[in-house]
Amino acid sequence: MSPPAAAAVAAAGGGGGQPQRQQQQGGFGQSITGIIRIAVFWYFASKFFSPKKPVDPSNLISNLFQKGELLDMWLYLSEHQRFNDFGNEASLVWHETNIPYATWGPESTRTLSLDYHPSDTLKNNGSLYAHVFFARSGYPPDPNDPEYQPQAAFGRTHPVVKYLPKSRSDKRKSLLGNSKDGEVFEPEPQVADDTEADSKDEGPVEWISYWKPNITINLVEDFTRYAHNAVPPNIAPCILQFFTLFSFHISITVV
Repeated sequence: MSPPAAAAVAAAGGGGGQPQRQQQQGGFGQSITGIIRIAVFWYFASKFFSPKKPVDPSNLISNLFQKGELLDMWLYLSEHQRFNDFGNEASLVWHETNIPYATWGPESTRTLSLDYHPSDTLKNNGSLYAHVFFARSGYPPDPNDPEYQPQAAFGRTHPVVKYLPKSRSDKRKSLLGNSKDGEVFEPEPQVADDTEADSKDEGPVEWISYWKPNITINLVEDFTRYAHNAVPPNIAPCILQFFTLFSFHISITVV
């Protein structure tokens, strides 16, 4: 009878070893999961809380012009959006020299008033652009000039004529006030903007050109050194296009 008892003991011993192996495997898996969690936490902690690496000075952008540096200015009026006719004296309506940059005072403020005679094309919903160029005093703004220096000149184009939907008069009858019978209430015509023209479906919209009688040129005074991806959005177009711009005013009257 002793062999069956030994077999029973052996069977009992074999059955108890399997749960022990499962417990060891479960503990190992939990250790791996804990290590992964610690690694992920360390990565994000080092990403957000570690000190930032200093920016290489060679990768910073800054103003190309110095405070008080003398600049020359040219303003051309043209019916073409792209301008390269620098030799056309008829298009040059304003030229100033020796303007001190970033020096606020009477010597930095220039004004001009002129009468402009529009062409027949402009009278029939044509376009007109103001092409403004600045350059270090003595340097030309024309890229085709042999003495032209790309880092000594900059410019920008500004539309003088703006297109808006044609104004419409309100033909509704007034039911209040002292209006006579049958009198039509016609308030001042209002110019609809782009959003109003899109929101109201009243058939085809007629667009006409509106004249801007004033042009103001403001030069930005900023000598901060920025990283390429850290330029404030309000001055990013000015700095990235070298348009480091102060206060010039031109009043144009259509004759």
